Amino acid sequence: MSGLRAGPGLRRRLLLSVLAAVAIALIVLIAGFNLVLQGRLRHEADSALFARSSAELAALHVNSGRLSVPEVHDAAALDGQAWVFSGHSTLEHPRAPSANERAAALLATGGRRSLDVASTHTRLYAVPVVIGGRRLGAVVAAVSLRPYERTEQTALIASIVLGFTVLAIVGVAARLLIAGALRPVARMTAQAAAWSDADTGGRFDLGTPRDELTQLAATLDGLLDRIARSLRHEQRFSAELSHELRTPLTNVVAEAQYALRHARTSQEYRAGYEQIVASAQQMRRTLDTLLAAARVGSQPARGTGDAATVARTAASGCAAIAAQRGIEVRVGRLPAPVRVGVDADIAERVLAPLIENGCRYGRQKVAVTVERDNGVVRFTVADDGPGIAADEREAIFEPGRRGTANEPSRGDGAGLGLALARRLARAAGGDVEAEANGTGGRFTVALPAA
Repeated sequence: MSGLRAGPGLRRRLLLSVLAAVAIALIVLIAGFNLVLQGRLRHEADSALFARSSAELAALHVNSGRLSVPEVHDAAALDGQAWVFSGHSTLEHPRAPSANERAAALLATGGRRSLDVASTHTRLYAVPVVIGGRRLGAVVAAVSLRPYERTEQTALIASIVLGFTVLAIVGVAARLLIAGALRPVARMTAQAAAWSDADTGGRFDLGTPRDELTQLAATLDGLLDRIARSLRHEQRFSAELSHELRTPLTNVVAEAQYALRHARTSQEYRAGYEQIVASAQQMRRTLDTLLAAARVGSQPARGTGDAATVARTAASGCAAIAAQRGIEVRVGRLPAPVRVGVDADIAERVLAPLIENGCRYGRQKVAVTVERDNGVVRFTVADDGPGIAADEREAIFEPGRRGTANEPSRGDGAGLGLALARRLARAAGGDVEAEANGTGGRFTVALPAA
């Protein structure tokens, strides 16, 4: 039941909102009901007056131009609550308070009309008696309004009591329903609070969305999945950065310490500086590639670049290692311009590690070709080295892994170039694959075409 105590403010606001809406609806209904009832009761009182006055008129006689009232009246039609006036004289009058007497005399002098006497709760209705265009007198009927007023008061009190009863029942029901509806939210809140910042493996797992709460849970699960992927991305980024920078940084420190401890010739100093520069450049390339992969992954919008220019620029960036190992890097000519659908520098950073890898393992040459195939630009980097074993096609793309053909003379790389190339290519919507054909190394880069 601890979950029911979560979020009392929200439950209170929802409950007050429901009660306010129901109260307004009840007020409107009660007011409307009583107004309709009041109009109906007034209509019945008027109908009683009309019937009574009509009965009196039917019972009158006219003798020699004068009105007369029979001695015996129809008890079913008359109840004695009527006045009959002939000129200024009164032919018949009931026992009534003086206020009613005065009001009846006043009404008898006018036309057809009605009057309420508030002090006696009585309604009077006057009907002139006109025969042959001559006014002979008037009939004034009376009806007590007390029964109708009591009915109105009873209905008003009963409707108010009923309204409060309904409001109380709705309040209890709404409180139970709201508490039950928010119970899953309270449990989700407790679960989320129990998870630590680093624990992104927990999920609500409420199944296929079928209502608003399960849709919320599914949305939050998706958000947690994205956060977990982001954390894994950052962890991988940190691991790769640490792994790749460790070797060149160690070389820089080692060369600097050796220079400080031992006397060296100018040629030795120059060689040391060159080693430091090479290590620093390697660190810079690594940082640039990792940052480019992070930038591409966070910014889906991409530019374009000329595929041939990309290949030539990436090959020229590997000219130093190619000259050192006596490797000829050839870039095939294209019959027509081909544009790649990513920024040129991103494509160059994907291609450069593959060309450098070919220069390290090739014997005499590295060939780079470009072609467009169904919305994809394919760069192929092939060397005449020992090739790639079939069981190493995927392993060589793991950080720090080298193929079995690696020899000390092939260089001192950290084994991260291929991993970075594939990662950057996939971030840009493409991929890097290796082919195991036993006739030399062969890598294919597939990037979106512009």
